[in-house]
Amino acid sequence: MIMETNTLTLQDKIISLKQEKKAVILSHNYQIPQIQDIADFVGDSLELSKKSRDADCRVIAFCGVQFMAETAKILSPMRKVLLPVKEAGCPLAEMITAKDLIELKNKHPDAWVVCYVNTTAEIKALSDVCCTSANAVTVVKNIPVKKVIFVPDKNLGWWVQRNIPEKEIISWPGFCFVHENFSLSDLELARKFYPEAEVISHPECPREVLLRSDFVLSTSGMLKRAKKSDAKRFIIATEEGLIYRLKKENPAKEFYSLGSAKICLSMKRTGLDDLYLALEKEDCQVELAPEIIKKARIALERMVQFT
Repeated sequence: MIMETNTLTLQDKIISLKQEKKAVILSHNYQIPQIQDIADFVGDSLELSKKSRDADCRVIAFCGVQFMAETAKILSPMRKVLLPVKEAGCPLAEMITAKDLIELKNKHPDAWVVCYVNTTAEIKALSDVCCTSANAVTVVKNIPVKKVIFVPDKNLGWWVQRNIPEKEIISWPGFCFVHENFSLSDLELARKFYPEAEVISHPECPREVLLRSDFVLSTSGMLKRAKKSDAKRFIIATEEGLIYRLKKENPAKEFYSLGSAKICLSMKRTGLDDLYLALEKEDCQVELAPEIIKKARIALERMVQFT
């Protein structure tokens, strides 16, 4: 670990090293504030996927979790993709294995597989098309079959089914442990104390929360809604990291987490020292087999088309 008493000095070193290495720093909306502030681009999974594909750089330093860095590598296989903390995984992505998906595909050979971006590269390689929370409904609506295997998030799968009743959605019973902890009782309490506030929930939340929310949106959708809305107060049901960006971009408005702040520890593992060492040593590269990249890229490219 690099011990720096002057945070600004460390930030300056990262910027200098980034320029030297011809690198781009990407950060997910759930990263700590210091990482968000130094990144070249901060966004949700769909936005970061596009940036990964189109980035003009030699190196992509991805401040997020494993599946996100894998996605960047799949879309930019000729670039060096660094994940500063290799242990930063996603429990949701790990809830389905290739064996699970193959068995499900064998049971429903006439179905297309739509995988949430929160999946491993191996799952993406077995899927027909990928999606994010921002475009899941659009993706499923546009695929040319009626039956859809949706993996791995059951809540997002339910939300897609609710919005497209003419499709048959076969959902895998996975869930995000962060969003799963938002509750209807917390929502009802928030309504009592802040009746004028807009309640905006991420579609990974339980269905009873989604049904009682004013809006169900991805993190990028939440940012857009907050800017557009005339409301002055907002109750936000997603990982607490987004609230930093919401407040930063809307200083005249108030933002509160639904219930207690929900934290993804994996998203919080990356610090400035980790990012600096990753750029300096370039020894935390994401490596994927060429055949996995080739197959998974098809699903991801289709995902980007439906935006």
